[in-house]
Amino acid sequence: MTNMAEDLKAPELTGGVPLRGGATSPEDRRGSQRKRSTREQKKRTTNVIIYGVLVVLVVALLVPFIWMISSSLKENNQVLTVPIQWIPSEFVWSNYTDIWTRIPMMGYLQNSLYLAVIITCLQVLTGSLAAYGFSKVRFPGRDVLFLAYIGTIAVPWQAYMVPQYIMMQQLGLTNSFNALILLQAFGAFGVFLMRQYYMTIPDELCEAARIDGLSEYGIWARVILPLSKPALASLALLTFVNTWNDYMGPFIYLTSNRLWTVQLGLRSFVGQFDAEYAMIMTGSVISVIPILIIFLLGQRYFIQGIATSGMKG
Repeated sequence: MTNMAEDLKAPELTGGVPLRGGATSPEDRRGSQRKRSTREQKKRTTNVIIYGVLVVLVVALLVPFIWMISSSLKENNQVLTVPIQWIPSEFVWSNYTDIWTRIPMMGYLQNSLYLAVIITCLQVLTGSLAAYGFSKVRFPGRDVLFLAYIGTIAVPWQAYMVPQYIMMQQLGLTNSFNALILLQAFGAFGVFLMRQYYMTIPDELCEAARIDGLSEYGIWARVILPLSKPALASLALLTFVNTWNDYMGPFIYLTSNRLWTVQLGLRSFVGQFDAEYAMIMTGSVISVIPILIIFLLGQRYFIQGIATSGMKG
């Protein structure tokens, strides 16, 4: 009986040996708690450092935009003061009313919006159609043709700028929106972005739709597009911003002032009134507002589309 009692007490005397029933000693529990708290503390420290770096980067990115807004509410002689006066001593709100009378700002904005909306819709349409063919339709030479098409991204625009202009001139499309719409309605980057997203959609869905009698256009419209909202939003946002900020395209093809976009209008204003810095900043702020609104409305889909477009290649 004595030996049996000593055997039962033996595990309790050894700190590292589990007790009967799988329990651990108090020392082991305290040790595991210390390790867990150390890991949690390291994780919290790492998160604080990461968030701190992100905050610094965000502030650095916002500084030019904040300075632009601040300058748009100052007098011309206060814009370039040293040190920078971030908060104006007197807010000149009249800058935002005077600019509409100094230049045809409304016409410039309407032209930019018209081009951006039309080109965005066409690029989303053509890009999604081509991407469906390159990802879900099997035909000889599909991958080679896709690589050749995507390879055009590496060709600088300046290399074929003159031939394009000669073609548009011979077609009689210069000094019109049609030239810009025709040239920018197709984009290799949009096809690449949409194809990468379509590759994440199982092919079994398309096969089942074909068995049910849907045509390829029906599969694209009724199966693929409803599942591709993030990628469509990403492509639409990128295309809209790129078209809105385009300067060289309208500069080459649009010669009439009534067709100028906001970028051409602001550049012309800078050339005529190079000393009116406050008014220039006011026009810049107004030109950024549409892009900011579009991004805020579609940022959720944009981030999701960019994050999932490269999951499968």
